Amino acid sequence: MKFLDLAKVYIRSGSGGGGCVSFRREKFVEHGGPDGGDGGRGGDVWAVAVDGLNTLIDFRYQQHFFAKNGIPGMGRQRTGADGDDIVLRVPAGTEILDEDEETVIADLTEVGQRVLLAQGGNGGWGNLRFKTATNQAPRRANPGQEGVERTIWLRLKLIADVGLLGLPNAGKSTFLAATSNARPKIADYPFTTLHPNLGVVGVDNAEFVIADIPGLIEGAHEGRGLGDMFLGHVERCAVLLHLVDGTAEDVAADYDVIIGELEAYGGELAEKPRITALNKIDALSDDEIAEKAAALREASGGEVMLISGVARTGVTEALRALRARLGAGRLRMRAGREEVAPWRP
Repeated sequence: MKFLDLAKVYIRSGSGGGGCVSFRREKFVEHGGPDGGDGGRGGDVWAVAVDGLNTLIDFRYQQHFFAKNGIPGMGRQRTGADGDDIVLRVPAGTEILDEDEETVIADLTEVGQRVLLAQGGNGGWGNLRFKTATNQAPRRANPGQEGVERTIWLRLKLIADVGLLGLPNAGKSTFLAATSNARPKIADYPFTTLHPNLGVVGVDNAEFVIADIPGLIEGAHEGRGLGDMFLGHVERCAVLLHLVDGTAEDVAADYDVIIGELEAYGGELAEKPRITALNKIDALSDDEIAEKAAALREASGGEVMLISGVARTGVTEALRALRARLGAGRLRMRAGREEVAPWRP
């Protein structure tokens, strides 16, 4: 399945059915009077967050969603049927934006959340509604109310607890593969990861979700490389793990590039708690590790963890550090397994 995190959608609610002008005309009924029914109500357009979806790929093949119109009223005081609603099924974590791509209409972060995007028009009144003591034979009815037509944007921001940051080939996908059952593409060339990946990791009887996004390069906020279009997927994360390639010539410069892109992106992303880790230490000597760790410690102004995703060195310690930064509400505790006595004949 292809990954799609942004989609433009055109929606329209149903128009209400028109009221009916009718008079009762039956044999042996001398005074029939008006009996025109009301029109039915137009259908609404809803969006609902559902389980089992992690991409907006369905909206690449269908962009127009129109609810049904209400049925006009009929004689014998018959009210027209209401139009059917239409529901947009989106993954949890979807932001719904107005046509300007800035105004947030709704943010569906939990499965089951619903939001009304366009309300259907009311049905028109039939001439029975206009009968009065002085106007006993009204010959007027209201038309149905027009539906609402609008253009919206759907933007998916994956819901994860921890986000991985780093330059291309910093070892983010290798770290995710070493700590979870996720199998992202891993190769020895830049931009191997072309779309975000999620993995569930477990440590000390707790589980949390890690998001791996494509690597950033200098000038990503200006559209260089893959740009910063995927940074939105780590906006919901509580902690960021910044991986720096230990085999790079200048680890401090690499660190500054990522921090600069976070600040250029804006919002609260640059202020989120971060853990900095020097990765690929299995390819370095002890002297090189000490030298580059010191340079990175000076650039970051804090502690630096030493890890290797390939050799799994320091991985458990990094996961424990991430777990300590996460709040209790973010962690999902593993259910304990009850011991079952062996079966005996």
